[in-house]
Amino acid sequence: MAAMFAASASLKKAVALINELDINRFPLLLSKILQKLHVQEERTFSEEEEEKLQSAFSMSSSDLELVLQTLEFILQQAAYHTAKPAVLGDQLRQLDLHEDKVNKIVEAWTAGARDLVQKLRERTVHPNQLEDVQWRLNLQVAQSTQTKMKLTNAFFQFGVRNEDTKKKENIRLEFTHEELYKFYNQLETIQKQLDSLS
Repeated sequence: MAAMFAASASLKKAVALINELDINRFPLLLSKILQKLHVQEERTFSEEEEEKLQSAFSMSSSDLELVLQTLEFILQQAAYHTAKPAVLGDQLRQLDLHEDKVNKIVEAWTAGARDLVQKLRERTVHPNQLEDVQWRLNLQVAQSTQTKMKLTNAFFQFGVRNEDTKKKENIRLEFTHEELYKFYNQLETIQKQLDSLS
């Protein structure tokens, strides 16, 4: 397996900081990160919790942030690669992480991997999801200034639900024949690309 982690200067610094963490408190830190890793746009720890962690680990705010980001990155990479525990352990040892920390990360990964990977698979890239589509056609054959005309329009109403807020809104669109045909061709192109990925 290719290396999951590129040994950058910040990663090396983070590893040195992680190696100094209290091994008794370390599993709780990993457990909380694993629980929150799938949640988008939400911090793993509140400001108050981060202050307590700074005190518990005798660490500056910037060092704690680096440690938390690095542990999240390690677990995200493990999830992305669906890494086997032994492989994850080997990859962490290559970063010069102490054996006790490697073991705790691998234990946390082994306990939480299945649940985390499942939640990440269910997570959507965008919270707005199409729920329903309504449409109608309109044919205008005359207006006050013109008696003979033939103007066709299609009206769509897309019911969209935001998965984060659970609110639903209706988006209304109007297409001329040419606009609808162009939109249809774009959908066909998207469908072909999706089919090629399956």
